[in-house]
Amino acid sequence: MRKTSAGWQAPLRGRGCRAGAVLRPPPSWGTQMRMRIVTWNINSLRLRLNLLERLITALDPDVICLQETKVPDDLFPEAAPGALGYPYVVRRGMKGYNGVAVLSRLKLTAMDAPDWCSKGDCRHLQVSVEAPGGPIELHDFYVPAGGDVPDRDINVKFAHKLDFVAEATAWFRAGGLRPRTVLVGDLNIAPLEHDVWSHKQLLDVVSHTPIEVDHMAAWQAVGFHDAIRHFVPADQKLYTWWSYRNRDWRASNRGRRLDHIWVSPDLVPTLLRYTILTEARDWTQTSDHVPVMLELQTG
Repeated sequence: MRKTSAGWQAPLRGRGCRAGAVLRPPPSWGTQMRMRIVTWNINSLRLRLNLLERLITALDPDVICLQETKVPDDLFPEAAPGALGYPYVVRRGMKGYNGVAVLSRLKLTAMDAPDWCSKGDCRHLQVSVEAPGGPIELHDFYVPAGGDVPDRDINVKFAHKLDFVAEATAWFRAGGLRPRTVLVGDLNIAPLEHDVWSHKQLLDVVSHTPIEVDHMAAWQAVGFHDAIRHFVPADQKLYTWWSYRNRDWRASNRGRRLDHIWVSPDLVPTLLRYTILTEARDWTQTSDHVPVMLELQTG
């Protein structure tokens, strides 16, 4: 591992290994039961299917949570996950927009989840992962982006975003946050001052407005712990998204942290490390988001 301005970066391991090969952890990791979960807004699964193998080579995850898959269930590339070593798949998709999927080496069981805002727009999956040490309740979210104008009275997309987050907050609060719960996804909100390249300039830009930040804070306050900020102090810059409009995104570094991993309080002592795979932003025809990985001890 090497430390960069964006966090700990995993070296590329296993270049040239065949599709479906399982990369074994170094012996120095010992025999403790560990699990790696990755979240990535892939921005079209079929367009970027070839990049999944690069992600797997780099991070060797046990579970991959995708957002913006943009593929209806009847056109989902069924054979691809298994060929890459992920035989268990739960997905919910629609044509051209949204869509979420969970790919796993570990057995998955789909769980019932609400139809947020009664829109049927494929933005959330809830699954149980048969992890070493006991099942993990895993939520994969794609929160609405919210359009361009941060005013719910004139922008229905922004109103939808706020309502979506408020509904999710109320649902988790009403049901109680269960132990061994992980929530991941593109939440489309950068809540902290150093989750954006310029706090002052982005205060009236959708994704960092005070009302969005307040809504996210209320959601997290049902009991979730920010697993990535667990490792990175709040006064350090941390990004997972860079706009396609920035041709030299590394030089300008006008990023935002829109992709998150939260855990229930009981899992906080089990957190081992994280990776933000910044190099993925340079892949050919890549997403404007980069993968985020959390490793935790599950037993």
